[in-house]
Formats: sequence, C-alpha cells, structure tokens
Amino acid sequence: MKSAVETVNPTRVKLTVEVPFDELKPSLDAAYRSISKQVTVPGFRKGHVPPRIIDQRIGRGAVIEEAVNEALPRFYMQAVEESDVRPLGQPTVDVTEVPDPAKGGELKFTAEVDVRPELELPELDGIEVTVDDAEVTDADVDERLDDLRQRFGTLVGVDRPAQAGDFVSLDIRATIDGDEIDSVSGISYEVGTGTMLEGMDDAILGLQAEETTTFTAPLAGGDRAGQEAEVTVTVQSVKVRELPAADDDFAQLASEFDTLDELRDDLRTQVEQVKRVEQGMQAREKLLEHLTEVVDVPVPEGIVAEEVNRHLEGEDRLQDDEHRAEVEVEARKAFQQQLLLDAIAEKAQVSVNQQELVEYIVASAQQYGMDPNAFAKAVDEAGQVPAMVSEVARRKALAVVLEKAVVKDASGREVDLSTLFSNDETEEPGDELQESAPVARSASANDPTALPGIAVADFEPDDAKA
Repeated sequence: MKSAVETVNPTRVKLTVEVPFDELKPSLDAAYRSISKQVTVPGFRKGHVPPRIIDQRIGRGAVIEEAVNEALPRFYMQAVEESDVRPLGQPTVDVTEVPDPAKGGELKFTAEVDVRPELELPELDGIEVTVDDAEVTDADVDERLDDLRQRFGTLVGVDRPAQAGDFVSLDIRATIDGDEIDSVSGISYEVGTGTMLEGMDDAILGLQAEETTTFTAPLAGGDRAGQEAEVTVTVQSVKVRELPAADDDFAQLASEFDTLDELRDDLRTQVEQVKRVEQGMQAREKLLEHLTEVVDVPVPEGIVAEEVNRHLEGEDRLQDDEHRAEVEVEARKAFQQQLLLDAIAEKAQVSVNQQELVEYIVASAQQYGMDPNAFAKAVDEAGQVPAMVSEVARRKALAVVLEKAVVKDASGREVDLSTLFSNDETEEPGDELQESAPVARSASANDPTALPGIAVADFEPDDAKA
C-alpha cells in the first residue's frame, strides 16, 4: 500500500491511498464468503455458492462494495500511521478507483481529515503573571463569622409587613382562564432571592400575615411552562432570622474553640486559604490567556461547528443566532486551550498513571452525585476514558507551567502557589512522571489546574441525566 499526504490547511490534510489488488484480495474473498452465507441459490448449499454464481446472481459490484467497505477503515488507519498524522474527528472518504476481481487493478481513495496542528511553543519557564492581592481584612472575617452565625440562627415571627431577607410561609394558587393549574400550601420562601415565580418578590413585599395578592407570571414548569398564569399568593406568616451573639459561648457552640478570638483567627486562616486558591485560579486563567496570545493555535472549523451545533441542540436553540455566536467564541477558545495544553503535555513528556485517572474519575463521579464504580462503567461504555486521560494530562501540563511561572500580586510580592498542587508522594516506582508534574487529584472548581474543557465537561452519563 502507498500513501501520500497533502496539507490542505494548518488543521486539515488529504491522504491519497493506493492499495494493490493482492492486499485487497483477502477482503474480496471474505466478501464472497459472507454473501455466500446470505443468499439462497437453487442447487447450492448456503455458504457454498461459488464466486462466479454470486457474480451472476448478485453482481460483482456488490461484492466489491462490501469488500471495500470492510477494508477501508483498516487501510485508512494504516495510512494515518505511516503518514504520522494525528486526526481530530472522522475523515471524509472518496473512493476514486476500485479493482476488477477478474482483471486486478488497485483500490484508490482519498481521505480528508482534521488534524492536530503543529504549534511553536515559547519558552515555558519563568512566564510572569500578575494576580490580585490576597489581603484579609477584618470585614472579610466578619462576613465569614456572619455566615457561620446564619447557620445557627433561629426563625422568629414578626408582626409587620414582609421585607427583603424575611422568611415567609406562603399559599400559592395558579390559574389560566379560571382553571386551576397548580397549588401549594405552607411553602417557605426567603423574600428577595428571586428563586420562585417571576414577579413574586415584588408581589409579597409589604404584605403582612393573612394578606393576599394576585399577579401575573409565566409558569416555571410542568406541561404549561412558559404560559402566563394568574397567581394568587397568601402570606401565612412573616419571620426573621435572629442570629446568636458573637461571643465565647457561640465559639464553643459552633466550633472546637473556647473563645471568639480563637474562632476569628481560624476564620482568618480559612479566608487566607480561599484567597490563595482564588489567586491560583486567576494565575491559571492569566497564564492560559498569555499562552493563547503568544501562540498561534489554529482550530479546525469543522470541529468548532460540530461542537456548537451539539451544544445548541442540547439547549433546543439552534435558531438563536446571537447565542450561536457566543457559543462559537467559547468553543473556539476551549479548543485552542486544549490543543495548546496537549502540545505542552507532549513537550513536557507528561504521562498519566492509573492512580491519577482513578482519582479524577472518583472526583468527577462526586460532581455528578454517582457511585464511582457506576460512573466509571458509564464512562467506559461511552468511550470517554481516552478523553478523561487527556483531561488529566492537560491539568498536569498546566501545573508544570504554573509551577515554573513567576506569579506576583498587584503589590509586587511573589506568590507561592506550590502548596495548592498535590505532591508526588504517592508516585510508585517505575511511574514515567516528571518530578515537576503534580498528581491531578481533583475535578473541583477550587483546583487551580481545572480546565474549562468541552469533551469531558459536557459528558453526562445516563444515571446523572435522570
């Protein structure tokens, strides 16, 4: 077999393949055997119909078609390997010549396919990144303390009109043209959160217990979702959340500390850690932005279009041109980052071991609220394991560059992000990992190396969808 590669553009190639008759003949023989088992010809047992009879009854063209269809994927993959191209997606194949079993000849075809572009990477050591300061103020600690007090607060009834932040008990009834669509009694709602019907907050602000009002709003769910309904709301009670006093007694109730000062010191440490994680995430984003600015990363247009259509189909918004433009920008950016990090992973010789993959799958299963074993089975059945391996490799590639970057805050102080990355203590002898490539342990949004990828991020096993 002979093959040649023609570059159509930086992200697409055309393979021209010529297969001698002798290499196609095993597939032709297999096609004759397969057809022989399927056809019924008087005087011959199934599976024993001679090729000349098949040519007469079925036609030689049908045999060649079956043989070519069976052989094409194999010859295509052989051409890909010999040509050292790295496909992205499925090829467009055009058969230009087929052999004649009686006269011989060659099978000739072309295959156009999107490929991974060759990228020229800059020096990856010492890239400078500036992030926000991580100063912790007393106001930050007060906010954290108030959040904790909220958890231990109690609801107390008040005899006054409802205000934003109050908790009300409601009876709700929705009708369309006088027909009751739905009703609910005694539902609790925090005024001002906007988590129920459109216009609900405006309707109940200023109402006291036992007062009723009516407003019009589109239904949020059910068979008639989106239809305008007349909604009647009755306030049964108005309550406020009273917070416990911030003192030593509260510290003992809400924590392992004996005094409020000790609790505040611990909360300050928590805020510091959160801000350091935020610095890490900001450094990640700025590093990726810098790399995509200095590296020309062409993206296959077909891959982008396919992802955009898949996304819009899932939202049932194929005709929304404005949203399509937004999704296209995000899809292109995500693919650029993926291709860039794939190139970095290759340059840094990043590899993924079984433990890292298992830890990533377990963390992802937690995000979907699934049993890790069930999630792993769903991922395997969906053919998504290679995509997850690639995602872990990208995280490690990003971590390699982040660890070598010079990160400073807005005040010019150097920021040490090393403790945000996992170390290699769990690396087993023989693992082909660079010492600087930290283990990717989490799919959490708090992970500075977590990526806004598409292939894995959009994967939803059936159990999670249900």
